[in-house]
Amino acid sequence: MSKILVVDDDEAINELIKVNLELSGYDVISAFDGIQGFTLAKQELPDLIILDIMMPDVDGYTVAKRVRENKTTKEIPILMLTAMGQLEDKVKGFDIGVDDYLVKPFEMEELKVRVRALLKRINAIPESLATKDILTVGDITLLPEVYSVKIIDKTAKLTPIEFDILNLLVQNHDCMVPSSKILQDIWGYSPEDDVETIRVHIRHLRTKLKKIANGKEYIETIYGGGYRLLPNGK
Repeated sequence: MSKILVVDDDEAINELIKVNLELSGYDVISAFDGIQGFTLAKQELPDLIILDIMMPDVDGYTVAKRVRENKTTKEIPILMLTAMGQLEDKVKGFDIGVDDYLVKPFEMEELKVRVRALLKRINAIPESLATKDILTVGDITLLPEVYSVKIIDKTAKLTPIEFDILNLLVQNHDCMVPSSKILQDIWGYSPEDDVETIRVHIRHLRTKLKKIANGKEYIETIYGGGYRLLPNGK
């Protein structure tokens, strides 16, 4: 039975999520502030954390950052649950290492789909994404053990999601990777209305690659289709 930690200071929402997930067969732990949430994350080591942003004293961004910096909790998937749906808010969360983002108000069935997808991702990572070998294509070298990318002689640290996306593009560098395949392989689902999630991650990934490659572009957007890796940049 998968264990899920719900961190939300709104007691009604916290209880609603808890009841529905328990009815779906999950073991659910509740926390009502950021301090309690991080403490329980370290003590209980849940399989997934559902984390609100707007909380008193310690907000969700701070909790997520602490989870990612702690060696015992850094691999736990985080689903950010918040009323803040602006692009810059998503970018901030993804930069910290949040795995997925769901904006309030939300349908409980959609939450369950996201939960199942994240749990499936950690329990059944596609073989192509689970490799621990160093991969090199053109200028790009992936360093799986440290979630980093090296271009020529400079290195950039990536979030796990960014690394998985780049890894997928590297392995399919000779062809376009459809957005639906990225969603399916990385997140485990392919809703047509969630391409914005990919765009945010690709945009952030491009920024990191350009920073260490003197402005060269390594990811090409195929409008209406997906993305293609440019191994030697342009």
